[in-house]
Amino acid sequence: MKKKIAIITGASSGLGREFVRQLDKKMETLREKSAENLKEDLNENPNNTLDEMWVIARREERLAELRSQISTTLRVIPLDLTQKESFQKIHVLLEEEEPDVQYLINAAGFGKIGSWKDISIEDCDDMIDLNCRAAVNMTQLVLPFMSRGANVLEICSTAGFQPFPYLNVYSASKAFLYRYSRALRVELLGAGIHVTAVCPYWVKDTEFIGTAQKTDESRYIRHFPLASREKNVVRHALIDAELGLPVSTPGLVCTVHRIAAKFIPSEIMMGIWAILRRI
Repeated sequence: MKKKIAIITGASSGLGREFVRQLDKKMETLREKSAENLKEDLNENPNNTLDEMWVIARREERLAELRSQISTTLRVIPLDLTQKESFQKIHVLLEEEEPDVQYLINAAGFGKIGSWKDISIEDCDDMIDLNCRAAVNMTQLVLPFMSRGANVLEICSTAGFQPFPYLNVYSASKAFLYRYSRALRVELLGAGIHVTAVCPYWVKDTEFIGTAQKTDESRYIRHFPLASREKNVVRHALIDAELGLPVSTPGLVCTVHRIAAKFIPSEIMMGIWAILRRI
């Protein structure tokens, strides 16, 4: 029997790490039910059981720390997804193992805040490579190893719903991933593989805001009001994915933003943003 696994990128911190933890808790619950002779739950939901989780990120020591925090078997794969050779290594590993991938969660990504002149070409390239190319490459590589009932979660952002001055490359990269996810979902309907674009608002307890602010010397974005917490974002995202929803907006702000962006012209939305970012 093929090994059932989840693959999570960006698992060394933030949302990626929280996805590992919450998937593990879900597995613990299923194992407890099995121990209580409630095996019918497992038989009815075979795609919810995992033999192993593969975690991918640059920081190997951070990934290794997760082993002491979860009970599910963890395979640490330290790779930099901005490097093309990383995908060849993943491809070889998938071909050798031939797993049945139940979850692919593309949580690797980062952003920079600032004017175009504040952000280096290298940072622009890395945002595009990690937020766009890496997610697409991972999805393309993993899909042949997914079966009916499996879930792909592409971690997009509410920033993908409209253009954002002083977050221009980041918001554009997330718009790309959002559109890619929506189209891919339709392509995979017949295969029974669910694709969910997860579009959170600011998340206060990840490294994203601190990393993004390092280029924001002019304080283009002064505060991050009503920011979410990673536990809530991940909990809502997993529920929405299990329901087969095409988009997960895990919170009131991102839900309102998604609706507003459908009806209000981009120029007006950017004007509203110009006011909000100064609050």
